[in-house]
Amino acid sequence: MTNSISSQTHPEPHRLQNNNSLNLDRLAGNKVPTADSSLPGQDSVTINSHQEVSMTYSSSLTIQTEDVQDQYNLLRGLVTNILKEQGLDFKVMNGDQEIDISMVSQEEATELIAEDGYFGVDQTSDRIVDFAIGIAGGDPTRLDAIKEGVEKGFNEALEAFNGWLPDISYDTFEAVMNKLDTWADVDSLEQVS
Repeated sequence: MTNSISSQTHPEPHRLQNNNSLNLDRLAGNKVPTADSSLPGQDSVTINSHQEVSMTYSSSLTIQTEDVQDQYNLLRGLVTNILKEQGLDFKVMNGDQEIDISMVSQEEATELIAEDGYFGVDQTSDRIVDFAIGIAGGDPTRLDAIKEGVEKGFNEALEAFNGWLPDISYDTFEAVMNKLDTWADVDSLEQVS
């Protein structure tokens, strides 16, 4: 192994002392000579600053489009890109069919969340109730534990969305609780008979 010695030339000590003095004068707010006035051959640096106003997330930022569908597509694209960057999948099973959420039109989205739609209150609450009953082993004596789990999940979703959920979420929660009560009542009546 060989060590190499740098061939770089080092500044002369008196030049370092002059530069240090200039820097100290600048820090102290004293007027210092510029490169073109007293120190020939010196490099000079000029620092300018200007304030930029960021338009990101500004409430004054508005998008001008003529068509509501264009606005919807723009918003959908923005949300899709944000979620893709977070690594989320956009495919959802709708019964036997797979739906790519990023490709859903406004009309299709409206149909999906309609009262009788796949993501509507009735079908969504049915899926939640079926899942909860399955987890509880079909035992109606575990109704309180099931309801507690559903409520905990709802509150976690509420917290994840900073205390706000759309009305359909509240309607679905209420429907789940009612269907669980109905299930427990019917099942307990069947056991008595």
